[in-house]
Amino acid sequence: MSEKKKVEIVFPCYNRREITLQCLRSLARIDKTGLEVHIVVVDDGSTDGTSDAIQREFPEVEIFAGDGNLWFTAGTNRGIEAALKHKPDYVLCINDDEIFDSRFLRRMVDTAEANPRSVIGALLVLWDDMKTVFQVAPRWKTLQGGWRHYYQQTVHTVPDKPFEVGLIVGNCVLVPTEAIRECGLMDERNFVNFGDAEWTPRMRKRGWRLLLEPQARVFCQPNVPPKSLRNHSWKELYQTLWADRRKLQNLRVQFRSLWVGAPTKAHAVAAFTVHVGRLGLQSTRLWREKPDKERSLAEDYA
Repeated sequence: MSEKKKVEIVFPCYNRREITLQCLRSLARIDKTGLEVHIVVVDDGSTDGTSDAIQREFPEVEIFAGDGNLWFTAGTNRGIEAALKHKPDYVLCINDDEIFDSRFLRRMVDTAEANPRSVIGALLVLWDDMKTVFQVAPRWKTLQGGWRHYYQQTVHTVPDKPFEVGLIVGNCVLVPTEAIRECGLMDERNFVNFGDAEWTPRMRKRGWRLLLEPQARVFCQPNVPPKSLRNHSWKELYQTLWADRRKLQNLRVQFRSLWVGAPTKAHAVAAFTVHVGRLGLQSTRLWREKPDKERSLAEDYA
């Protein structure tokens, strides 16, 4: 009988107890055939009783207590550090606002085992739709400001088999321990909330393939769009675009993510220039972002 593969599941959380418990209940129901699974939750200073609730319902889950200043990137890093002490074969980094297909982890591990030196992402599906795919297979497009997601895709328009991508978002990514030891943790100094934006591109540049396994489905809470720049005061614009590095629209975060993830540094500078121009047009109401008109993802990978 073959030895079980050890998988550590890691995620940070903060003050959304019921969502966190829902995530753990979903993980408790997954197929663990051939797997040894352990979970590390980084509770970053929750005041709603999250840790106590986890301990009562899931005493086997390891809890790392943060002080409220970790945010996503450092929180995930602390979880990975705790997970590595258990000497796993793989670390699965997830968000807590997710529900999992029962076979998702088994399929991700199978894909990783069949493709050495690969990092594996799951297919992310909206949990209020169950067929609409999002944040899937970003493509680099310099003249559109850098990484661009495929829009208007469903579970029926993606390839049937694992396919290679340029970046895997951090909602659900299976990373071999060897890749972490070789490439390091997420860059928490430069990316407070979006460490995944540079982590998997860094791995790719160091020779690791990034594969998406479309049969490993994870159902995610829809993202809340950031407040339009048109509706910001000057003070809010300063905070959003420069001071607060937790914001998705922060220019320092955007430049750094392009700098480390672009094909070349020249591509990064050109894409950032385009990105700033688009922001300027958006904020003055002269232009509105529209989803790309495109073919299905399956056609592009045919």
